[in-house]
Amino acid sequence: MRIAFFNNKGGVGKTSLVYHLAWMLSELGRRVVAVDLDPQANLTAMFVDEDRLEELWPDTPNRLSIAGALAPILRGTGDIAAPHIEAIEDRIGLLVGDLGLSRFEDKLSDSWPKLHNRDEPSFRAMSAFSRLIDIAVEWHEAEIVLIDVGPNLGAINRAALIASEHVVVPLAPDLFSLQGLRNLGPTLREWRQTWERALGTYAQPPDLRLPRGRMSPLGYVVMQHAVRLDRPVIWYGRWMARIPAAYREAVLDEPSSAAPDVDHDPHCLARLKHYRSLMPMAMEARRPMFLLKPADGAIGAHQDGVRECYRDFKVLAERIVSAASSATAAAGAATAAAAAS
Repeated sequence: MRIAFFNNKGGVGKTSLVYHLAWMLSELGRRVVAVDLDPQANLTAMFVDEDRLEELWPDTPNRLSIAGALAPILRGTGDIAAPHIEAIEDRIGLLVGDLGLSRFEDKLSDSWPKLHNRDEPSFRAMSAFSRLIDIAVEWHEAEIVLIDVGPNLGAINRAALIASEHVVVPLAPDLFSLQGLRNLGPTLREWRQTWERALGTYAQPPDLRLPRGRMSPLGYVVMQHAVRLDRPVIWYGRWMARIPAAYREAVLDEPSSAAPDVDHDPHCLARLKHYRSLMPMAMEARRPMFLLKPADGAIGAHQDGVRECYRDFKVLAERIVSAASSATAAAGAATAAAAAS
């Protein structure tokens, strides 16, 4: 299963969410590939220290990153090259991000309108991320792919979402995230419909495996709300109350008149509070918050926070896997029914 984490509003904790979910899924025995498709490469910087990054990003065309694997397409000399998969630990592999990935934006922007002309180089460019992920999944024997993308509606994110099967929306309880939802939902539907139409008219070569680009919404995660006496502060509560209706209208394209509150919304995968001092401690120790040890400075009340954080992310990881499995099964059943008819 391939799951993208996407919100065109930045600063909601999306990359930290992907990082922690990769570690939690590994804790639960799952083999994971984390894919850094944000040209800022923040996910890579969370996983890999600067000394190793210097080795992964040599000042040559042969960079051990996604941008390096795309170099033949960018130079016009061929198709994707074999990607490097950075071993974070036994069950976590990383497709390394790169600031140079931003150079692929123009190529993807140029390719999108040419799909309807059945232009093979355009299909190869648009499916490049998906095919790199295919290779990484096979080599790492991964069950789950987590895709981190930047906070925008640009061409790189369009190709990244086409490479995904499912989408989780991390958001903050504020006006900006609600506005982001209203942009995100219609954009996802437009991308999905355009890609489906292009696939329907294209006779793909045997060596070109193209993604279906389903981008099915799995739900949303409310991030980093402040807590007082176990309840969000009033200001955040005001915006949180509007999330279920906005998600139904914008992302699901459904009526919102009967939307429940967040706590009873089946589309809300989790409400994750701000873990305050645990995050800087985790960044210093280069490990997830829920695996911090006393040697990392997590002592006294911090250990209670570590245990709470572990429980929160365990529940969230299990919910995401369950929702993705159900969505995949439903899509398979629908495809089979359509073929039979």
